[in-house]
Amino acid sequence: MPGSPAARPDRGAAPSRPRTRFRVIATDLDGTLLRGDLTVSARTRAALARAAADGAGHVVVTGRPAISCREFLTAIGYRGLAVCGQGAQLYDATADRLLETVGLDREPARAVVDGVRRALGGASLELAVVTAAPANRFLATPRFADRVRPDWEVVADPEALFADPVEKVLLRHREFPDEVVARAAARIGGGAVSVTHSERGMVEVLPAGVTKAAGLQRAAERLGFTPSETIAFGDMPNDIPLLTWAGYGVAMGNAHPDLRAVAHEVAPRNDEDGVAVVLERLFPAPPPVGAVPRLVRPRTPDDGPG
Repeated sequence: MPGSPAARPDRGAAPSRPRTRFRVIATDLDGTLLRGDLTVSARTRAALARAAADGAGHVVVTGRPAISCREFLTAIGYRGLAVCGQGAQLYDATADRLLETVGLDREPARAVVDGVRRALGGASLELAVVTAAPANRFLATPRFADRVRPDWEVVADPEALFADPVEKVLLRHREFPDEVVARAAARIGGGAVSVTHSERGMVEVLPAGVTKAAGLQRAAERLGFTPSETIAFGDMPNDIPLLTWAGYGVAMGNAHPDLRAVAHEVAPRNDEDGVAVVLERLFPAPPPVGAVPRLVRPRTPDDGPG
């Protein structure tokens, strides 16, 4: 598949400095572009604007379905294509229109749920689903999370989660860590589904072949850019395909260890404007009009000690 990540040949070697210019900046939202309070700082907005003035485009690549990232994109004046739903959706933010979406076959998804129940114990397994576009409702069992978000719908009967077509299934086990749940789901699902870990407490079961890299590849084909022209930012294992697809991958300081292991660089945390810190280095602001460059001259004996 064109969007599948290839092994990075220089992984494990000392990271090389990226080129000074990229045509495309691909960023995750939660834990990356967004701060902990779900805002984009003025500094990050300014850094993106400076990069845009220098000719670089910005493509959001998020696990959120399009319907739940509209407000964030609107808040930063985002225009053009966004890759949503872990790569299952291409969304035109300018026209507020979903261009592509991939649904999940419910039978293999239910087989994964049943298999994980048997392997890890069903009493502690909590479930949620995102229903098919365009509604993309989030339905969850009562104990799926310690805090129910305002846009979630709680469903007492797990079977009711599959009453309508779905785009993804989310698993949370209260006795085993996410990595164990993800490995079990991937083993049981085989090639019939994709499995990723995008947020603590949420293991996602997706349509086969759906990754952030595959979604960004489709966006690249529409917009005409290549991996080598792309710098990508992320924070969780679901961003591994994204960072390995891009020519240069940056993990946030708050990133999962698995993502840090494949990144070329680790930036400061999302709450420390890590995306902005890197972009400011790559796309520095020009000197003020009329500024006189300061020249470095050789030292002389009259200069005194250094």
